[in-house]
Amino acid sequence: MATKTSQHFPIPLLVEFYIEEINRLNPVLNGVIEVNPDAVYLADTADKIQKANSPSSLSKLHGIPILMKVNIGTKDKLNTTTSSFALLGSIVPQDAAVVAKLRKAGAIILGKASLSEWSMFRSFNVPKGWSARGGQGKVSLDR
Repeated sequence: MATKTSQHFPIPLLVEFYIEEINRLNPVLNGVIEVNPDAVYLADTADKIQKANSPSSLSKLHGIPILMKVNIGTKDKLNTTTSSFALLGSIVPQDAAVVAKLRKAGAIILGKASLSEWSMFRSFNVPKGWSARGGQGKVSLDR
């Protein structure tokens, strides 16, 4: 496989690979709440930018797909819900600061990763990694 430093590797292929892996593994792991429906489009755009510029002019994060926790606000088609149905469909006014910085660096927000509903603030008796939207996750990002 080509590396970013040696030759061009198509960003859409990388994004499509990760989407396929999420689709394959998520029914067992329940680690991803949703995939960005614009991820492949964003990858195509990033790929065109990469082809039109020298590698040294782009951030090392350019074209890298990243999952955000579901409680980090993204101003796009993804939901920011803390894994709860109560916030499904809510609209955040802007990207969280970390998301804005990642986008500016050229990263692609691939989707939202699950976490314990309300980040375990709802109850201490709920199993770690459980949420109404994602079910019981095998992999939880809570620490």
